Amino acid sequence: MDFESKAKTSTATNKIDFTQPTATRKPLELLRETEALLRRPTVTTLVPILPPKLSNRLQTASSLADDSFKELSEIDLDNISDFELRPARICLGLSFIGFGALMILVLVLYLNTLHPELNAIEQIRQYWYQYVWFVSLGITGMFMLGREAMRPIPKRRK
Repeated sequence: MDFESKAKTSTATNKIDFTQPTATRKPLELLRETEALLRRPTVTTLVPILPPKLSNRLQTASSLADDSFKELSEIDLDNISDFELRPARICLGLSFIGFGALMILVLVLYLNTLHPELNAIEQIRQYWYQYVWFVSLGITGMFMLGREAMRPIPKRRK
């Protein structure tokens, strides 16, 4: 038994050449344009419906967003050093820790006010998923801070 096909057909493959973009745009420019494409039609739809005072505020916020995104799009991400990002990473780590601690506090307050009949073990048994989520946020923040603490500080030139 010969399972190979005797008829061999040649398939012609056409190579399609796609045009390459002439100038690459920066990611922040793409973000600005994408946000504007979503925001402007929304604002024009909502302005006639809203009360005059609120529609004026919405238009002001929209123009402020245009200005802010214009300034952001002028930032060159390649020129930002690792050392310049250190304060932002520290603030983000502290935010994770603070938010995790705050949400654990809110969860405990919720359980003690709305479910006083449950003792601590039953509360944790029933709401373990939320506890784990909020503790994980805090631990993530601590890892971020620990990572920043272990980063070498660049030596300054004299």
